[in-house]
Order: sequence, then structure tokens, then C-alpha cells
Amino acid sequence: MLMLEVNIETRVIIGISAMLVLFVSFMILFISSQRKKLQYHKELQSLNEQQQKTLSDQNALLEQRVRERTAELSMQTEVLQTTLNDLKATQMHLVQREKMASLGELTAGIAHEIQNPLNFVNNFAEVSSELLQEFHKMAFDHLPAEFKAEAEDIYGHVIENLDKINHHGKRADSIVKGMLQHSRISTGQKEFTDINELADEYLRLSYHGLRAKDKTFNAVMYENLGRDIPLLSIIPQDIGRVLLNLYNNAFYSVTQKHHLHPEIHFEPSVTVSSEKNGEFVLIRIRDNGTGIPKNVLDKIYQPFFTTKPTGQGTGLGLSLSYDIIKAHGGELKVESKEGEGAEFTISLPIA
Repeated sequence: MLMLEVNIETRVIIGISAMLVLFVSFMILFISSQRKKLQYHKELQSLNEQQQKTLSDQNALLEQRVRERTAELSMQTEVLQTTLNDLKATQMHLVQREKMASLGELTAGIAHEIQNPLNFVNNFAEVSSELLQEFHKMAFDHLPAEFKAEAEDIYGHVIENLDKINHHGKRADSIVKGMLQHSRISTGQKEFTDINELADEYLRLSYHGLRAKDKTFNAVMYENLGRDIPLLSIIPQDIGRVLLNLYNNAFYSVTQKHHLHPEIHFEPSVTVSSEKNGEFVLIRIRDNGTGIPKNVLDKIYQPFFTTKPTGQGTGLGLSLSYDIIKAHGGELKVESKEGEGAEFTISLPIA
């Protein structure tokens, strides 16, 4: 009986021990399996991190290359756009020159044809007036008294008519000369020029030229020329003609205002200034004269258009000036208020 109980306890203990061994073995296998899984996940995570880093580096490299390529393409686009603009400007300039050359040939031909008979008209008007005056001195004293009054009247009318023929003949002559000047294509070479010196020289040339024609003419001149103005590559004679035209117009405007309104206290003045503005030099010519009516501002650059009275302008000065400035790659603009004056702005490129 006792032996049987011992066997049972032994079996129980052996069973429990076996179960413990199985449990421990299972736990060892489970832990080992979990460790392998954890190691696998760690390796997988590390691989993912490496892949992410590699992708990030590749993306950064690609973005850098894209930025560099974009900058290169932008630079190339700017160069191409600049070249295209230069080509368009050159094309427009060539077309303009071709048009002006064709028009110039036609105008020059017409002007030369008019010039010869016009010279005869002017010369014979002067000669006829001189001969008639000599005839008056020689023959009129011998006329009967009853015819003298009528003869003097006829003589006065003929002299007056000859004077008018001579006056308008000279005006026609100035128009023809203006046409020839307008039609002439400049062949002058560009040279680096101090625009301030040129502006000052032609301002005084215009003033003293007008003073020589009319001793009563007077106006105040102001200069505000910039000190940092670089030398400009221009044809000095052509730009000088532009400045002279604008100065003459300005002096004419202030003189007209002084004559039209003698009752007001008015100091005729013309101001010239220059300044550097980016890639351009601006030359401004301002007067405090009569100004330009608003309804004709868009016509002032048309050939033969003038607001001056008959006999005082050919209408070619501003047209010629506009073409010269355009040929230099610049612009000629005007701002005006009727009764208060006008300001012309010449814009010339530095390069």
C-alpha cells in the first residue's frame, strides 16, 4: 500500500517536472522566436531608414540639378529674349531707314526740281523791284501832274506785290531746304561725346543766334546738368540739330507769351537738365511759354505740321528730331500744359 502511494507521488512529480520542462522549452522557443522577429523588424527598419536616406539624398541631388538647369534655362531664355529684342529693334530700324531712304530720294528729287524755278522767282522778284525803283527815280518826274497820283498808286502796289513774292519765295526756299535736310540720311560716325557740353554749347548757340536776328529778344537760361553722366556714343552733329530745334522752339514759345501778355509780370525762361536713369540718359528742355494745345500734341512729330504762324516755321524740325533720336535707339517725349509751358525729354541709351 505504501509502495503504491510512493509510485503515484513519483509519477505526479515526474509529470509535473515534464510539464515544467515542456513549458520552459516552449517559453525558450517563444522568446527566441520573438527575439528573431524583433531583430528582423530592427533590420527591416534600418533598411527602410537607409532607403529613405538614399531617396532623400537622391531627391536633394535631383532638386539641385533641377534648380541649376532651371537657372541655366532662365539665363538662356533671357539671352534669347535680349537677342530677339535686339533683332526686332534692328529690324524696325532697318525698315525705318529703308522707308526714310525711299522717302528721302523722292523728297530730294522733288525739292531739287522745285529749287531751280524757285531761285528764278526770288532773283527776278528782287531784280524787278530794283529796276522799278530806278525807273521811278528816272521817269516819274517827267509825267504829267494828272497822271502822277495814279502812277504812284500803281507803283506802290507793284512794289508791294514784288515784296510779297520775294517774302513767300524765301519761305518756300526755306521749306525746300528743310525737305532736303529732312531727306538726307546721316552718314556721320558715332563717337563718345559729353552730352552736357553739347547741351550747353547748343543752348548758347541758339540764344545768341536769336539775339542776332532780334535785338529785343531776351530770356533767362537755367542749367541743371548732372555730374555723373557718362559719355554717350552718338553722332554729335545730329544730336546738336535736335537740341537746336528744341531750344529754338522753347525760346520762340516764351517770346510769344511775352508778346501776347505784356500786361503780366513774366520772366521768359528756358531750363535744360540732364540725369542718368538706369541704362539711359535723360535730357529735359523746359520752358514757361505758351505751351502746346492738347488737341495737337499727337500731331507735332508729323512732317510739315506746325503751330507757328505762316512764314515762321516749316514743320520739319520736330519730325527730323524725332527720327534722329529714334535712329540713336532713344525716345523723344513731350509734356505740356497750354498757357504754362512745355517740357521735351530726350532719352538716349548709355550702351
